[in-house]
Amino acid sequence: MRSKTKIVVLHMKEVIYTTIFIILGIVLIFLLVYMFSPSRHAKTDSEQPKYKAGVYTSSIQFEGQSLDVQVVVDENHINSVSFVNLNDTVTTMYPLMQSSMDSISEQICKTQSVDNISYSDENQYTASMLLNAVENALEKAAADTGE
Repeated sequence: MRSKTKIVVLHMKEVIYTTIFIILGIVLIFLLVYMFSPSRHAKTDSEQPKYKAGVYTSSIQFEGQSLDVQVVVDENHINSVSFVNLNDTVTTMYPLMQSSMDSISEQICKTQSVDNISYSDENQYTASMLLNAVENALEKAAADTGE
């Protein structure tokens, strides 16, 4: 009886060793597939820059005055949106325009998009003009990347 018991114990060791080697082999195969798969080394769309870093402007006409909207971007982010060369007459006559721009600028920088920007019904026309100007400036930034 003892010899049969030894044979069973030897077979059990062989089963355990074989199982361990099979598990290690499967782990090694997964590791090799992961390390050498082409998708790991290829750039994805999220790694491609959305914009060419710089300062872009777009002009709009408001009540006979030309206003410049400036958008500052880096490769993947909208950093700021503001007025440049703003005439004192416009700021005096239309103080809500600057507050509208500040609100829109804050939302654009927060969401990194000109979509779904909220504004009051009182400033609907002004806000849509400002958003169009920002979109034009962002198109200039994106057009320079070769898209």
